Amino acid sequence: MPAYLLTDPAYHGGLVSQRDNPESSTGWVAMQWIPAVRHRFQRLLHALAGRFDGRLYGINIGETAMDADLKEGEKSFTCDGYFAAEMENIAFTRKVFRETFVVLDANFWPCGWNNDHHYMSRAFAYAAAHGIGMGGPDIVPFNKAQMKNSYPFLHDYRGRLKLVAMGVQEPTLEYINPETGKPFTKDEFVSFARDYLGVDIIFWAYISPWLQKPAPPGP
Repeated sequence: MPAYLLTDPAYHGGLVSQRDNPESSTGWVAMQWIPAVRHRFQRLLHALAGRFDGRLYGINIGETAMDADLKEGEKSFTCDGYFAAEMENIAFTRKVFRETFVVLDANFWPCGWNNDHHYMSRAFAYAAAHGIGMGGPDIVPFNKAQMKNSYPFLHDYRGRLKLVAMGVQEPTLEYINPETGKPFTKDEFVSFARDYLGVDIIFWAYISPWLQKPAPPGP
């Protein structure tokens, strides 16, 4: 993030820390719910589209999950405001990237669980209607938390989304299949991604065991 966004009072500091617990800060997130911050981000998207639209296969503006240590109203944060900001950003990205696939990683929404605020259902309906792809950072077969959030929507929207792109990250490789008592295999990841979620593209963590095998000798 440019230094001016961190220092100019118009941007309210630009960033907020994300925490897993009160004792540890695990990262940072741009305060997209601040209109001035969101405007600068969209100007960046506009500039990138002017140079790279059609040259890039796809663009992903990041995942919806955000767990900042904020209360409703603190730093102007509201749950509805966060949702509206993310939806405005994805709509703007689709507007300026006309030839490139546009993907939103809708895995969890702050304040939302089991679609209780209808954030997830509204996001998927908008994506399907406007040629936007969906995805997420984690493919974990029938993960209980994901099954209360994005997975059922990915399943229901199979064939109706422009693109579905998801990842298998390093920690995911250590998840245990409860039926086998062993880490999920490549075939198990692929089968669930393809047959249940309707995934078109899988991004594998580079440490995936099946990527470590030496290439077969050439002819």
